[in-house]
Amino acid sequence: MMVEYRWDRFTQFMQPEGSNSMCLAVPMKVIEIKENGAGVCELENIRYDVDLSLIEATDVDDFVIVHAGFAIEKLDIEEANERLKLFKDLAEAYAGTE
Repeated sequence: MMVEYRWDRFTQFMQPEGSNSMCLAVPMKVIEIKENGAGVCELENIRYDVDLSLIEATDVDDFVIVHAGFAIEKLDIEEANERLKLFKDLAEAYAGTE
């Protein structure tokens, strides 16, 4: 089971007032693979078009790290959950400083 977290709280932490936006590399689940090396990944029930051409042999239900629209690393479910928990913990810590 995937860890659930409040993504909006974390993005507020990563984009303080007056700053430029920042790209994050986040774990996502591959839900569709297209013919041209592209795919569709999902995070919190939101689907994203992702270029899968930089990593080897990706299958539906794999977890990948996505940065700037490119999958850059393949993860097992335990590692994906660990990284998502880290985002959740950071968002909760930031929420406590407001």
